[in-house]
Amino acid sequence: MFTAIIKKSDPWWIGWVEEIPGVNCQEKTKEELIISLKSALKEALEIYRINF
Repeated sequence: MFTAIIKKSDPWWIGWVEEIPGVNCQEKTKEELIISLKSALKEALEIYRINF
């Protein structure tokens, strides 16, 4: 399980995953941000898996 921090910073929604450096996004809506964070997290985990 991972922890996503999500904040509203007008006009953007910003977020990051605490446990994985570099997984951060910004979007116009909270819903878009959640989708982007999930995608970025999935990509990061795939990269870490390949490199270890």
